[in-house]
Amino acid sequence: MSVPPVVPAPASIQAAGAAFALGASTAVEGDPDAAAALVALVKARTGVGLGDSTGTGGGRIELRVAAGGAPESYRLTVAESGVHVTGADAAGLFHGVQTLGQLLTRDGDGWVVPGITIDDAPRFAYRGVMLDVARHFHPVSTVKAYIDRAASLKFNALHLHLSDDQGWRIHLDSRPELTARASGTAVGGDAGGFYSKADYREIVEYAASRHLIVVPEIDMPGHTHAVGLAYPELAEAPVLSDDIRETARVHGGGLPAAGAPYEGIAVGFSSLRIHDEATYDFVADVFGELAAMTPGPYLHLGGDEALGTSADGYATFVSRASDVIADLGKTPVAWHEAGAAENLADTTIGQYWGYMSPTDGMDVRARAFVANGSQLILSPADAIYLDMKYPPSNSDVAGPSLGLEWANGPTSVEQAYSWEPSDVIAGIDDADILGVEAPLWTETIRDLDDIDVMAFPRIAAAAEAAWSPATGESELRTWASFRERVGALGPLWSSMGIGFHPSDEIPWAAE
Repeated sequence: MSVPPVVPAPASIQAAGAAFALGASTAVEGDPDAAAALVALVKARTGVGLGDSTGTGGGRIELRVAAGGAPESYRLTVAESGVHVTGADAAGLFHGVQTLGQLLTRDGDGWVVPGITIDDAPRFAYRGVMLDVARHFHPVSTVKAYIDRAASLKFNALHLHLSDDQGWRIHLDSRPELTARASGTAVGGDAGGFYSKADYREIVEYAASRHLIVVPEIDMPGHTHAVGLAYPELAEAPVLSDDIRETARVHGGGLPAAGAPYEGIAVGFSSLRIHDEATYDFVADVFGELAAMTPGPYLHLGGDEALGTSADGYATFVSRASDVIADLGKTPVAWHEAGAAENLADTTIGQYWGYMSPTDGMDVRARAFVANGSQLILSPADAIYLDMKYPPSNSDVAGPSLGLEWANGPTSVEQAYSWEPSDVIAGIDDADILGVEAPLWTETIRDLDDIDVMAFPRIAAAAEAAWSPATGESELRTWASFRERVGALGPLWSSMGIGFHPSDEIPWAAE
């Protein structure tokens, strides 16, 4: 069979005879939530309203949950007489519906689904996207749109970076000054904003309806200049290194100053007061309230780029903060630098943001989480940081001017695809990896249009690394196959309103 337009690549796929013809008289039966998702997807892609006509002969699509398979797994069979999607759980059924939507094919004036059998299950349990809402604030509507986009590629976690030097983005009753005094600004002097508790609940519930959890991050002890605007007694004075001064010279935004909002993009200058017990009261208040608001298992404490904190002070802080989260019954997550702390809570998940070829002991700190009995989330910056610039175009299509280049950038689509999770850190294999996450930092990204053009198509490469069989275990897990399959999804993405970057690395299909 020709390469099927399914991304991420399924575990098993086989041609299975004649196609199924789709029409207004096609009946959709079974799970009502999955049926609603399929009807909406088909309408957006084809204009066909399934079930709009009561005529006979339109065939039948059955959507069922049948326990017994691996979590989030599904089976999809397509024959001329009908379509059957069976999930091992509600999430698996939802994923099967997304695959079915990708398979829709125009046939003359109508639409068909090719005869096919797919048996599919995820490689990793955790498959995340991260959206930075601190450098630039993004309203609830944008977050929900990004959830829809992530769900279409079988991601199951939304990591929200809710605080940074430029702003604090979540209201907490225990610390109201955070949003009263520290939420109004963003990079470049743009307007800030924050989520009320009702807003956050809306995001969490919407994500759950698409089978994603929300992982909130409050970054500390660095990236905390905004905390000092609200509670100056908790923050040290900014540490102004030569790197900070050079970043300000190149990118603007001025130098950070205690008590003044920061609108630049330099990192590593801020710190909480590590040896003041009031700081740990603050940590307990923040994560205690956030834990009560967050049904998912994870709370992210940040821990990256704490260059304004001594090594000993840093180790003390992340150890105590991880214990606070663990004592709340949640699983702490921290960026890989926290692996340097000897007394980290033993459940703490490490998130590796270093390079595909680790430098400066990044791999040593990452392996420490596994040695401590836990696991890693892989987010190699020079592969799947979605805010890195694209390379210059080889065609007449101008590439986007958005993005940064510090992570060995620019990052091509091929580079985003051509890495293997189990090869990044020596001694770390699949059993040590909780999953893969694609971060999107927003120093240059202001709205949903910017998100779309920077994320798509590279987000699909991250989805395949997270879901699909390992490189070499499937004939579909090659760059040549991926670029053909992604190219075939261009019309579907357009119908979903996704303004993807038409990279000249991809042979985009016409409608």
